[in-house]
Amino acid sequence: MDKKNITIGVALLLAAFASMYFTAPQPQPAPAPGRTDTPAASGVADPAAVATSDQPPGVTTVPTTARPTEIKALSTDVVGAQASLLANSFIEVRLTNYGGAIKEVALRKFAETLGSSQHYILNQPRTGPMLGIVDLPGLGQDTGFEVVSQTAKEVVYRTVLDGRIEVTRRYYLPDGSEPGTDPYQLKHETTLRNLTDETLALPRLALSIGTVIPTSDNVYGLRMNNGYSDGKDQHFIENTKLEGGGFLSMFGIGSRVPTPELTTNSSVQWASLSNQFFTTILTPSQPGVGLVTRRVPLNVTPETSPHLSHGLGAETLFDLKPLGPQASVTLAADFYVGPKEYPRLSNGDVFKADQDKVMHYGFFRFFSQILLTMMDWVHGWMEPISPQWGWGWAVVITTLILKIVFLPLTLAAAKSGKRMQKLQPEMKELREKFKDNPQKMQQATMELFKKHKVNPMGGCLPILLTMPFFFGFFIMLQSAAELRFESFLWASDLAAPDTVARVFGLPINIMPLLMGATMIIQMRLTPMPSTDNAQVKIMKFMPWIFTLFCYNFSCALALYSTVNGAFTIGQQLVINRMKDDGDPAPTPAPAGGRRVKNVTPRKK
Repeated sequence: MDKKNITIGVALLLAAFASMYFTAPQPQPAPAPGRTDTPAASGVADPAAVATSDQPPGVTTVPTTARPTEIKALSTDVVGAQASLLANSFIEVRLTNYGGAIKEVALRKFAETLGSSQHYILNQPRTGPMLGIVDLPGLGQDTGFEVVSQTAKEVVYRTVLDGRIEVTRRYYLPDGSEPGTDPYQLKHETTLRNLTDETLALPRLALSIGTVIPTSDNVYGLRMNNGYSDGKDQHFIENTKLEGGGFLSMFGIGSRVPTPELTTNSSVQWASLSNQFFTTILTPSQPGVGLVTRRVPLNVTPETSPHLSHGLGAETLFDLKPLGPQASVTLAADFYVGPKEYPRLSNGDVFKADQDKVMHYGFFRFFSQILLTMMDWVHGWMEPISPQWGWGWAVVITTLILKIVFLPLTLAAAKSGKRMQKLQPEMKELREKFKDNPQKMQQATMELFKKHKVNPMGGCLPILLTMPFFFGFFIMLQSAAELRFESFLWASDLAAPDTVARVFGLPINIMPLLMGATMIIQMRLTPMPSTDNAQVKIMKFMPWIFTLFCYNFSCALALYSTVNGAFTIGQQLVINRMKDDGDPAPTPAPAGGRRVKNVTPRKK
């Protein structure tokens, strides 16, 4: 591979890394004194009062003012606190009769921390219950519901508002064995029934889809987003959008005043709330009319990283038609609470509205999905052979499969670079000979390429064809829930840096060091056609720069890069020993069988 192709690859990698870096969250100060983790439910704002010039179209900043309504709240709770539990082998859904909603969900297949026996909990901290009704006065998280019925799979709640509206809330949790169901997805119904003989106007209401918090304080663990589908495309509101200041604030330019919440006015076919590995997805029977995305302050201590001071909460907005006398309206929804697993979310029998797009792979989505499916298939074969290291082997083997599939293209690029490197002396002579006639120089250069079977684009095209797959694999590994707390070799967690020790507080991560070593060896073996010493020196520094840049990446990402580099080293060793029919012919020996020694004195 010649310098031009290496430069293209490096430029593409730097562009991708820069995009990941500059969209990463920045450190935030601790919450102001007196703020709590349980804010009061807020209403929907008057659109005329909330439009701002610095927000994108459809997004507005929302003040916390309640919408007037004909419905009065209950004066007192008529029932005491009562907890209910729905569970299968995958999740525990802990419900509360206050709000008739989901207090929290425990994921039985995922530990809270490495080595912990505690399950990972979604909706922590509990700023409000999931599927809680937020913007309908009288139906808040403090409204008492009575439990009408409860079985192993179903809980039904009921309350009456001001003697005029009966509210019934039903939750059903399948075990996943029923057709068209998933064990992580509940079925929910909220029914409002008019008990009077007059028509009642219902205000806009919001259903909470919970709260998520960062999974770690690294660049990927901090990422959270509120996503939604408008029926045609998917959109994602990153947590960084609420942090204020924009791009220039990272350099100390401009104000960095956080935005407490944003309202997005759009049709909502489904809405999601995600961190690095887990997500909640609300798929209502009738489209929503918007979203509210909230910045949630977390309880922090002096020892807590400032990166972990805020989480993300969200609600989906619905407009309800007026209720006629004795009439009722039901808002039904499917509610997924679980890991971001593409094979699961791409099951079209259960998720029929492109909910798999919650993976948020971006431009390389097509390639990431293919490679994650392949890695999952490889893991299925490797798990019986190596139960402890199955996912590590899946990363290694998928990387090797990717390299082997594109071997013909990479060999073509490498051969082109090798030929180009051998032509550098002749190309230098042409540049000196025709330095005053660029047209003649170009013509002579093309004739030289044709004579030695060198395609000037032969190195670029293979790289451009293979790069999307490698970027797709790289992006996919950033948020693969399957890799969380999975061990391989000395690493205890493929989704985190493989720190084996600390020296003066600095982590010693082995895999990125191995990655850097393979890059240095690869650079030494790769032909460098350029005679520009400055460019050669820059290229020699690139492995060190990449090692520093990737030092705190997850072990899976470094493992992928290391295996990729090791394979390329072996490939380059073979290429360097191969005879190429496009090589310039050696100088023929004179009669007598011995070559004439070149005694031409060197130019001084």
